[in-house]
Amino acid sequence: MTRRARRNHTPAFKAKVALAAVKGDRTLAQLAEQFDVHPNQITSWKAQLEGGAADVFGPGGSSAAAVLPAIDVKSLHAKIGELTLENDFLEGALTKAGLLSAKR
Repeated sequence: MTRRARRNHTPAFKAKVALAAVKGDRTLAQLAEQFDVHPNQITSWKAQLEGGAADVFGPGGSSAAAVLPAIDVKSLHAKIGELTLENDFLEGALTKAGLLSAKR
């Protein structure tokens, strides 16, 4: 008996299978045959969906917004200006020293 190569399923596929399992109109065996995955995997994805469903309706809505820190645009513009100034200075110094060709 040959072993099948390990497959990586996309989150969209996992959600589709888990939602079909939550509906309950087909058995796990039927779903496993339809989606070509093991019934234990469907049970695991279903449990993950049910466990994480409360986060969707929690305060703040999406958890992606909570992960991103506040961005200080003023300091980023200052850093861009500083780096531009350094690049211009180094380009001039290297050109004078003959280490930087005119073609870039």
